[in-house]
Amino acid sequence: MNLPRVGVLGASGAVGSAAVAALDELGGVRLRLGARRVEALSGADVRRVDAEDRESLAAFCAGCDVVLNCAGPTYRLKDAVAVAALSAGAHYIDVAGDDPVLEGLRAKGLLDGDGVAVVSAGTLPGLSSILPRWLAAGFDRPRTLTAHVGGLERCSPVVAVDMMLSLETGGADGAAFGEPLAAWRDGRVRSRALTAREHAEAPHFPGTVALQPILSSESIRLAESLRLSELDWLNVWPGRQTWTLLSSLPSLTAGATPPDRIAERMVRAADLDLAGRREYYLMVFAMTGLVDDGETERTVVLRATSSYRLTATVGALTVFAVLAGAVPPGGHFACDVLDPAEVVAGLGEVCSIADESDIEEGVL
Repeated sequence: MNLPRVGVLGASGAVGSAAVAALDELGGVRLRLGARRVEALSGADVRRVDAEDRESLAAFCAGCDVVLNCAGPTYRLKDAVAVAALSAGAHYIDVAGDDPVLEGLRAKGLLDGDGVAVVSAGTLPGLSSILPRWLAAGFDRPRTLTAHVGGLERCSPVVAVDMMLSLETGGADGAAFGEPLAAWRDGRVRSRALTAREHAEAPHFPGTVALQPILSSESIRLAESLRLSELDWLNVWPGRQTWTLLSSLPSLTAGATPPDRIAERMVRAADLDLAGRREYYLMVFAMTGLVDDGETERTVVLRATSSYRLTATVGALTVFAVLAGAVPPGGHFACDVLDPAEVVAGLGEVCSIADESDIEEGVL
């Protein structure tokens, strides 16, 4: 029996290499590994591929049943990999992608056939909506959600570039990834509802941190789907060097500083913040709502050593959901087509997920 072939693009990167390991552990597929630098890759089907070259992408995607895109920068590639995959007859999964990819595919008419395209199949975006939906299943009627998400980990050059690009793109209809300081109130976006804070405390995060409120398209869709009256999303930055640099990003990107130089500074700042400390990543979701006509509050904490491994695992789980026929044709956000309970169960040893009562405050 011929096993389905899964092409992993960006297989030598932090997310891609972890995705390869996750897919290999789950088994039942043949892997094709693609990257610009293939020296670190091993396997029967390793291809040198440039994600920014149309012919190179077409050759890589040909013969694949599914293409899992772990390459980047996401907001520079946009829908290029998705177009190549669907044009080659392969289903497409993107651990990032966001609105621009689906918008591009719709405009090109590539979502009208039998192909499947799933974007935001990672940590953020991805788990950032999947876990709240899993939490909401325990309520008769969820009302409010407060999220604290962040950690202390290395920053890859690709992530650094994407963070800069997100200031101008990544959201729906050509907007930026999110609106800083905005929150969801009574069925609509309320601008400047919150404030950024330094030297603050966040639940389950050790020490003092910086808090950056932001409302993304993903969060808006989540609030609408769950019919929440309030949603506050706060990115948590425990590292002082990283936060200081992030605060200056708008002026740096508007000035004459080359993007590659800014990315190098972001990588270096993350390394400085991490010096002598252990890596960690936390997602803390506090939800209130009705259970049996009574007001209830429940908090769920996800703790991991790496958001990159989390992203890789969600991407791998999405591959198998698509191969199993659990995702209908067309373009989708992962949170809309994946079973939250199955995702939580599939995360396995990559992280721990527990109610607040099961977590000892501040222990990492």
